[in-house]
Amino acid sequence: MGSAAEIFQMSIPVVPSDIDNMQHVNNVAYLRWVQDVAVAHWRALATPAEQQEVLWVVVRHEIDYKCPAVLGDEVLAKTWVGPARGLKFLRHTELCRSTDGTLLAKALSTWCPVNAITKRPTLVSDEVRRRFSVPD
Repeated sequence: MGSAAEIFQMSIPVVPSDIDNMQHVNNVAYLRWVQDVAVAHWRALATPAEQQEVLWVVVRHEIDYKCPAVLGDEVLAKTWVGPARGLKFLRHTELCRSTDGTLLAKALSTWCPVNAITKRPTLVSDEVRRRFSVPD
């Protein structure tokens, strides 16, 4: 299993449905990518048993848009975990243009673990906490 200090990355192509009437990526697409890379990170590091027991819901997103992406761009989504306090787990994300590394957007999100059956907030194991948070 990977460590909490690692940056998880994935590539995302900009497709026509991401483009708005200003001919650049709509802000909603950036937010979707923030969620997509977080989910991919969870699936890459969590065991099958953990994935069956725990789901994650967003409590808060803060996102800063820095530079527009356009059709044909490829975006490199990078995410890493921050500290956790109780049931609030912080996660950082940067979305960069793959060709030149330009920062397109960055986000700080707060996620809460929920029980996969009851859909209620739940505590996670020490192992999950270790993999998906860093000490304050």
